[in-house]
Amino acid sequence: MALTKDEVTSTITKFGKNEKDTGASEVQVALLTKRINQLTEHCKRFKKDKSSQRGLLILVGKRRRILKYMQRTGLERYRALIKELGLRK
Repeated sequence: MALTKDEVTSTITKFGKNEKDTGASEVQVALLTKRINQLTEHCKRFKKDKSSQRGLLILVGKRRRILKYMQRTGLERYRALIKELGLRK
């Protein structure tokens, strides 16, 4: 259910400046997006798992707040990230 170490490190190297750049907004949004996609598939399969649905909503809200911050501070970075991740904003 959780992201594997390989998935996390590949995402960090793809979106961060280096392999230890875990705090960058782009990295955080990319990791949250991967986790959200996994939880979405889980919730489609197990419709009565309300705790996972709540966790999914919390993650979506967290991603939305980070994206709103990115939109305020760096619009070009925000647009590039949205395009690369395929989000609908």
